Amino acid sequence: MAGPVSGDTEAQCAGDTSSKRGGWKTFPFMMVTLLGMSITSFGWVMNLIVFLIEEFNIKNITAAKISNIVNGCLSMLPVVAAVLADSFFGNIVVILASTFISLTGIILLTLIASLDLLKPRPCETGSILCQSSSELQLGILYTALVLVTIGAGGTRFTLASAGANQYEKPKEQGSFFNWYFLTLYAGAITGATAIVYTQDNASWKLGFGLCAAANLVSFIVFVCGKRLFKHERPMGSPFKSLISVVVAATVKRKAVISSKEEDYHRGPGERDKTSAALPSKSYRFLNRAALKTEDDLNHKDGNSVNNIWTLCSVQEVEDFKAILRLVPLWVAIIFVSTPMVTQTSLMVLQALVTDRGLGPHFKVPAGSLQVIVMTSASVFIIMNNWLVYPMYQKLTHKRLTPLQKVGIGQVLTILSMVVSAVVEAKRLETVENKGHLMSVLWLFPPLVIVGIGEAFQFPGNIELFYGEFPESLRNTATSLTSLVIGISFYLSTALIDLIQKTTKWLPNDINSGRVDNVYWVLVVVGVLNFGYFLVCSWFYNYRNLEGDSELDPNDVST
Repeated sequence: MAGPVSGDTEAQCAGDTSSKRGGWKTFPFMMVTLLGMSITSFGWVMNLIVFLIEEFNIKNITAAKISNIVNGCLSMLPVVAAVLADSFFGNIVVILASTFISLTGIILLTLIASLDLLKPRPCETGSILCQSSSELQLGILYTALVLVTIGAGGTRFTLASAGANQYEKPKEQGSFFNWYFLTLYAGAITGATAIVYTQDNASWKLGFGLCAAANLVSFIVFVCGKRLFKHERPMGSPFKSLISVVVAATVKRKAVISSKEEDYHRGPGERDKTSAALPSKSYRFLNRAALKTEDDLNHKDGNSVNNIWTLCSVQEVEDFKAILRLVPLWVAIIFVSTPMVTQTSLMVLQALVTDRGLGPHFKVPAGSLQVIVMTSASVFIIMNNWLVYPMYQKLTHKRLTPLQKVGIGQVLTILSMVVSAVVEAKRLETVENKGHLMSVLWLFPPLVIVGIGEAFQFPGNIELFYGEFPESLRNTATSLTSLVIGISFYLSTALIDLIQKTTKWLPNDINSGRVDNVYWVLVVVGVLNFGYFLVCSWFYNYRNLEGDSELDPNDVST
């Protein structure tokens, strides 16, 4: 792990007057905040369906639909939070507000679990007639769910960009992202095991109460660390400048592109920077947005820009091009995440028809298999940080680039699909020939491989987008991983529906189906997508990685 950042590397962002802010001294505040919020969010969301059924007498399918809506919002809301942070408030303010909103919501859930008047009477034993929730009770419940969902969505990936903003060097930011995912997984594992166990075996009141305590600690710790953080203050909406590039280039679509530096507009702050004087040759159509014409100049002083919708700076054009260059890679990441989500769903179905008993008194919950993935990912994030990456650096004198990490993750994901197909074929053979259930332990190897892949892929994704997006859009950049997960859930549902309509591989009883064939389809999709990813990676040129991929002889840490 990289050591503390020296004072000269802790450069200040716009509007930040203290030279003592940022660096590794902010690390414990960020990690404790993330850990507490992860325990809180996973603690209530992992058992939400059971809570709705047991405490509010909601029907199974309805409870599942509510859970799906909540999980979809949890994946999409980080993008909304990122836009607010980038355009209006800054990430520190968004995180403070979100942790407080989450605290309010989880306290309300705790009160609901504690007070009988806030929920319907339990169903009588053996009776199918249960009291329905009143409109007031449902209103309070949905209010609590909205608050905790907003709170979780507003902090999960905004914390990633806020933490990375405290460091200057890409290698330190990459190291932070490794720790970010390790802490996120640690909180998720704690919430999915300890908190869920407490809810099931002690009481909902105690389970939600522990979540509220974790959230409160997160809020207090973040407030205490606020004076140490660098504050990225937004300079207006960055999306406005991106849209203006398209508008200006379209308006001047008939203009002749020049190769002279003086024919292009540079913003006031760009003249003192090392930014390009001429737009790059890629996407040359957009270069017209920065091309100065007679109509773009204010004739009173001969220099001022009349309208931002007809003339943009070279830097704004290059920022827009940077986003366009990342779109093909983002699509490749979506198409590798979709099989991962599909595999997770199928694994639960497989677990339900296996022998889940481990010893005489313990039975593995089918829905808890995701803990294997989280644990594996956590272990290998540590191994990558302290063993794999340093060893690679010593052997090659280079650091793994973000795209190389993502590529390794994709290969491991494909491998996990192959192993899943083989295991499922073995399971079907066991059912047909021997008539007994296969042990759930056979499902562990592919899940472990998925976790190892995530240890490479997810930190690599965030490191790539954070490092390559314009500085004004870094919160949006880190939220793209969450958006990928959300889109993958919907694409996975569509893929399963398509397979069910066109084949007989996924019946309700998978013992009479061919889930192994589904995995082989996912393997083919993964291989094709990996080929596409390799092509995109081959042609991609980093904006901000040059000079940092070489290993400093005095530093072999990540």
